[in-house]
This record gives sequence, C-alpha cells and structure tokens, in this order.
Amino acid sequence: MTAPSPFAEIFVSTHADALSRASQLDSGDAEDTGGLRIPGVSDYEIEQLGSLVGTAVHAPGADYELTMVDVSSDSLLAVPSTMVRALADLLVYESEEGEGNAVERVAAAWVDQEDLPFDAREAYDYVEQLAKLAADVDDSNRQELFVWASS
Repeated sequence: MTAPSPFAEIFVSTHADALSRASQLDSGDAEDTGGLRIPGVSDYEIEQLGSLVGTAVHAPGADYELTMVDVSSDSLLAVPSTMVRALADLLVYESEEGEGNAVERVAAAWVDQEDLPFDAREAYDYVEQLAKLAADVDDSNRQELFVWASS
C-alpha cells in the first residue's frame, strides 16, 4: 500500500472548528469540505508564497511565518494577519509601475522559487483561490485562515 502524498489544506474557520478539522485530517478520515487542498506542498512552501505575495503588494519584510495553533495538533498552523491582508490585497492590487497581473506574477515566482509538483497555470489557480479565501476571513465572527499540512 502506498503512503498518501503530502498536501496542505487551507481553510477559513474559527479556532475551535479548526482544531476539530485538524483532528479529522490528522486521523486521515476527513472528507473534502471546501477548503483549498494543494498537493505536494508543506507549510514551508505556503510561507514562501506569503513572502512572495508580500513583495508583490509592496509589503515585504512583514511576518509571514505560520504559527502553531494548539499543542493538540502540530500540523495545524495559523496564517498571520499580515499575510491574510496581503493575500486579500493581491486580488485587487494594481501597480503604478505596470507590472501586470499580480496573481500571475506571484504564481510564476512561486513555481520558479520552489520545486512544486505543478506548473505556473495550476499555481495561478491555487494562488487565486487562496487569495479569495483570505478575502473571506471575517474578523467579526472570530474567523482566521488556517493551514493544515501533512508530513
């Protein structure tokens, strides 16, 4: 029997619901519930993507490091608010320098920087979906953006 390939699942949730979701994912019997699953990436590649997004929206140097959420799951990480804002900004970002589509530039840079199991076109879809998730985070409902990464 082959081991399942690693993936990261990114989703918007409350803290308590995120812990429940992580428990399901940790046990290996979680159904796909509408989060964004990216095959072949770890939390490291998501952090690298955050840095690229920050640079693209002219917010480099901010903290884009994912943080541990709870000791009950070392695979569940929270996306820092600076990265959530940068991702949400990416969808509407227009550079005065005429740099072109920000999502496209970030996706291409991500594929060039990391050894990802997909091409720039697929990366574009993942980056765009991730940015849309970030834009959906509603602070008033105590929601955050979470990353669960398998090993």
